[in-house]
Amino acid sequence: MTLSKPSYDRNEIGVGIVHFGVGGFHRAHQAMYIDRLLEMGLAKNWGICGVGVMPADRKMAEVMTAQDGLYTLVLENPDGSRDARVIGSIVDYRYAPDDPESVIELLAAPSTRIISMTITEGGYNIDALPDGGVHVFGLVAAALARRRERGVASPTIVSCDNIEGNGEVARHAFTTYAERLYPGLGEWMSEHTRFPNSMVDRITPATTPDVIAVVEQEFGQKDRWPVAAEPFTSWVLEDDFSDGRPPLEKVDVLMVDDVTPYELMKLRLLNASHQSLCYFAYLAGYRLVHDAAGDPLFAEFLMRYMDTEATPTLKPVPGIDLPDYKRTLIERFANPGVKDTIVRLCFGSSDRIPKWLLPVIRENLRTGTPVRLSAATVASWARYAEGVDEQGQPIDVQDQLAATLVPLARSQREHPTAFIENTEVFGDLASDSRFVEAYVWALESLHRDGARATLETLLRKDTP
Repeated sequence: MTLSKPSYDRNEIGVGIVHFGVGGFHRAHQAMYIDRLLEMGLAKNWGICGVGVMPADRKMAEVMTAQDGLYTLVLENPDGSRDARVIGSIVDYRYAPDDPESVIELLAAPSTRIISMTITEGGYNIDALPDGGVHVFGLVAAALARRRERGVASPTIVSCDNIEGNGEVARHAFTTYAERLYPGLGEWMSEHTRFPNSMVDRITPATTPDVIAVVEQEFGQKDRWPVAAEPFTSWVLEDDFSDGRPPLEKVDVLMVDDVTPYELMKLRLLNASHQSLCYFAYLAGYRLVHDAAGDPLFAEFLMRYMDTEATPTLKPVPGIDLPDYKRTLIERFANPGVKDTIVRLCFGSSDRIPKWLLPVIRENLRTGTPVRLSAATVASWARYAEGVDEQGQPIDVQDQLAATLVPLARSQREHPTAFIENTEVFGDLASDSRFVEAYVWALESLHRDGARATLETLLRKDTP
């Protein structure tokens, strides 16, 4: 099988983008788009320097250094075939804890015109960060203080995380943190720094040893950390930049004035549907996403959620056929080549559910539209968080609030609303009788009848 490789001279590529959080998604998505532009000769000054700040990023630093920033992107087609390309757009990588000064100077350089990030949904909590530490907010604040002093134009800061209004969230976090360290800098940023909202979309599971083996056996390429992803990809980005941008529209990035409709569509259909699937699926014995999504019962549940609860909360989405998008989502989830895991979708639920699913519930409670299926998804999370599956086997609940949530979940057979009374996660939802009634019904059904029977009952017309 053929392996496509960069035809451009990487030695001639200058760094114009510094990206925090170089994981699988960034390498399957933003870095791939820049690689396409470089292949077309359209982004010579827009190469990427990746930056790691977390202890877990040290391995990526080692791999990227050993491979000169090159890695293989494998697209897993639904028919079982594969396409692969070596991506060359990451021309530098730095592990900030080893040399924070070099990262700050890079961020302060006039040539760095975009700072982008995938730091996860929970990465914007600046209250938990030390002042001036080696983290994205401290490094960027120090760099922008230097730019202000030197009279250098501000870069654009682009969040590529799955958060509603990710640009606005980033604006608040970065300006607030900068002002804390450098009085007046937040005001300077408010005037000079742009924070466009964006919507990113490509299912990208964690790299497994199987992916490494496939790259070597089928494509003859030794790669310590390739990336596998689905063929589908989408990027919608507000065209609001401080100091220029690459011609992303040339590689099918949708540049718009307002990303909100696209963002809501993706978060409340794709991301929230992943949550609607994963806990029920795990409890029912599934471990791979495509197996669960290929089950007609689960597919019907997801489609019913999207049609009756998510779609009514969306704004009109220009240029998108929503019924087709929803059908395509089920097909994407069921792609056997991707081999996405249920456990990956269950990870970090206390960051994900409040950002993706609870807004749907709140909007439907406000308008009087149904919440049964969304409430059942919350109940399935609560049942999963008990840490024991339906066969009595332990569940490793991976969540930053696990120490709080697991004990609450384990008390809910005696106190059914214990889990949702956690106001840090759920706010005041436990005081809404319509939500509580639907939630308690689903939780009791999960305890009494199990996940599969609960879904079957939910899909019947006569369900309370």
